Amino acid sequence: MKINEAEQEAGISKKNIRFYEEAGLLNPSRCANGYRDYSAGDVETLKQIKLLRKLDISLEEIRRLLSGELTLADCLKRHQIVLDRRVKNLENITAFCRKLLAENNEFGTLSVDDLLLEMDNMEEGGTRFMNFQIKDKKKRKRGALIGALLIVLFPAIAILGVCTTPGFPIGGAIIFLALPIFIIACIVYVLKERFKEIEGGEIYEASKY
Repeated sequence: MKINEAEQEAGISKKNIRFYEEAGLLNPSRCANGYRDYSAGDVETLKQIKLLRKLDISLEEIRRLLSGELTLADCLKRHQIVLDRRVKNLENITAFCRKLLAENNEFGTLSVDDLLLEMDNMEEGGTRFMNFQIKDKKKRKRGALIGALLIVLFPAIAILGVCTTPGFPIGGAIIFLALPIFIIACIVYVLKERFKEIEGGEIYEASKY
């Protein structure tokens, strides 16, 4: 069956299906025309991945499970340990919030330095607070685009200079322009792949299942 049919059968988006293929969790056969041909077994594998991801089991654990390196019992036992740690972590954060609430502080009167130091001490003890230093996709794309434009600037100036030089031999111009054009093409390709990388990844759709 085609990917549209597999999407309907498994209830998983095409983007995620392709992501799982790239991650090595799924390997559908190919038709004579090169299109992927998803079997009933592939759909069953997608449903298994869907089940495990709804439990928030990592892709690496799923890969080991599908390859036979890990039994389901071992996988679930290991994941239970991870979940227990998360519960303990949330309990610590909840207790911290309750403490702030009990102190009846106003926002402007918080002892921020003391609280941040206390949070640092808690993190040293194993508690994990939110990591807010993650750039969003737009900022990452903007940075990649600016970097690419700066790199492209020099060969672009070289091309412009050659094209506007009167009497420059056509043959020489072609040879001279080949390298900067090749560099620009490579940069555009790398930028395109970088954008795909930023946009890529699994869409967490557990709430839709």
